[in-house]
Amino acid sequence: MKKYSFILALSALIGLSSCGDDFLSVTPTASQEAGGEATEGAILSNLASCYQIMLFDSYANGNYNSVLLMSDLRSDDIYKGGGDAGDQGSLYRLSQLDATATELPAGLWNIFYKGISRCNNVILACDNATGVSEANLNQYKAEAHFLRAYYTHWLWKFWGNIPFFEESLPAPYMATQLSADEIYTKIIADVDFAIEGDKLPMRTTAANDGRITKAAAMMLKARVVMYQKDQTKYAAVLSDMAGIINSGKFDLVADFPSIWLNAGEFGIESILESNQLPEGKTWGESNQGYGTNLPAFISPNGLTGQEPFIGGWGFAPVRTEAYSIFEDGDTRREGSINKFEDGTYSVRFQNTGLFMAKYAARKGYNPPPGDVDLNYDNNVRIFRYAEVLLNAAELMVMDGVAPVDGVTAKSCLDAVRLRAGVEAIPATAANIKLERRREFLGEGMRFWDLVRWGDTSLLTENKPAFSSVRTWDDHCKYLPIPQAEIEKTEGEFKLQQNPGY
Repeated sequence: MKKYSFILALSALIGLSSCGDDFLSVTPTASQEAGGEATEGAILSNLASCYQIMLFDSYANGNYNSVLLMSDLRSDDIYKGGGDAGDQGSLYRLSQLDATATELPAGLWNIFYKGISRCNNVILACDNATGVSEANLNQYKAEAHFLRAYYTHWLWKFWGNIPFFEESLPAPYMATQLSADEIYTKIIADVDFAIEGDKLPMRTTAANDGRITKAAAMMLKARVVMYQKDQTKYAAVLSDMAGIINSGKFDLVADFPSIWLNAGEFGIESILESNQLPEGKTWGESNQGYGTNLPAFISPNGLTGQEPFIGGWGFAPVRTEAYSIFEDGDTRREGSINKFEDGTYSVRFQNTGLFMAKYAARKGYNPPPGDVDLNYDNNVRIFRYAEVLLNAAELMVMDGVAPVDGVTAKSCLDAVRLRAGVEAIPATAANIKLERRREFLGEGMRFWDLVRWGDTSLLTENKPAFSSVRTWDDHCKYLPIPQAEIEKTEGEFKLQQNPGY
């Protein structure tokens, strides 16, 4: 049976549902008014609403904006697919690196700002707590700071120069726009708060699967620091990776394809994942429920005779070049990519015959009733132990950080490859880059890796046969700020468009 994590069980009990809040105007739940005394139940109610945002991205504000898809579409691993170029045209423009302020997928902007507002409410509630133990209060505050950093870091990666606020805003609900570098310091402050001391356990108990841990905070810090290329913090990040490795709390799952099954959720390799449940979302209301649309979106249209896999909408076909990066015998190829023969599915736009397997639609993963295409229960694996190992190898080999606490680049790379069923190779920069691509294909990491490595020339291409002709320019690092959001602001808070748009 599908597992309910602590937070989602709590969400079900308190009846969380969609709010009519807009952008920066989220208010606390009725059980804890702003500035009033907060009981432990009220704090947990607000905290559950913060976690709930993690379940909304695949149908964000009525847009098909899965974070993984939004990231990978700009990489060299997948095409847009679907019916034709105009089917979800904003996603096609995203994949072509030519999104505009009026034609881009903007659902993430809305849901992540809702998340930030909800996190601010939790922190406020903790400041006004009554009858809550110090240990519990510290944990709740650390979780809220992490989640605020997590939602902010996605806005920062996609848009760079964004509004930021740390408390409830009065009407007209506008906040000062900060530079990307200023936003980086805010994210680091929040993750450091979560990491410092013993506010969070390194790993949760089974009853608390899905909640934030110290390891998760360390992983978010690693992603942010490495993306910013902040060399002053590389040694600290490597020390964090070594701390996770030497904690003995995590390990690689021997059978790579099994990670992505329901039975593999919250396994020994999982550091953080969202707990999707097959219920609650409807076509008329995207900001409720617990399911995900991603499996339907990325699975081939009209698929027959390929159980346990079932059909979907035919978006995000995998590029043939991505399939070819795997060595013979590498279990990650079949664990990451489904290769279906002609005649087993309906051919759609930019077809390659290759489809993403990790989050593929599977029989039994979206039982009725409900709008089944919106309510698959495939958990999204946010941080895996394999990333710890490859982060450590990269920091030592590519960034020259001295090994620490017995962790070596070779041992880290060897472990990842041996689990995949392939032989050990030297821990060189080129090998580590290629290993990350193999390991995380379909997990929304490739584009961000190319940007931080300075390898974005790989994104310029001329492939008219696949309707993909695009040119990378430095301004493509950030998306244009949605014009609709610019028009909501005025005076000293007027949002300035990102350069190049």
